[in-house]
Amino acid sequence: MHFPDRLRRPDDRCRSQGCHHRHSDTPDELLIERWIQTCRTELLDRTPVRNQSHLLHTLREYEAFYNEHRPHQARARLPPLTHERPKPMSAPTAHRLLPTRILGGVINEYRYAA
Repeated sequence: MHFPDRLRRPDDRCRSQGCHHRHSDTPDELLIERWIQTCRTELLDRTPVRNQSHLLHTLREYEAFYNEHRPHQARARLPPLTHERPKPMSAPTAHRLLPTRILGGVINEYRYAA
C-alpha cells in the first residue's frame, strides 16, 4: 500500500494520549487504520519476521490475498478487487476439499475439488 505523506507523520498529540480514533480522521485514514489492524491480527501476530526483506515479501503476499481472495463482510463476502459474484457451483459429486496454503500455512483457503 502506498500511503500519503501526511499519514506517515506521527500525530504527537494523539500518540502521547494513547487515543486510537480522532474526529478529524478522514475515511481514507480510517480505512488504512482498519487494514493495519487486520494485517496485524491475521498475519504479523502469527508470523516470525526474520528481516526487512522478509517483512516486505510477507506484506506483499498478504496484500494480494487481502485484495483478491479474502471475503469482506461489507462487500457481501466479496474481495475488494472482485466486481461480480462467482457462478454458483453445481453440487459436487465428491465432497473433497483442497486446501491452499497462503504464507506458508499462516492462512489456509479451501475449495472443492473438481
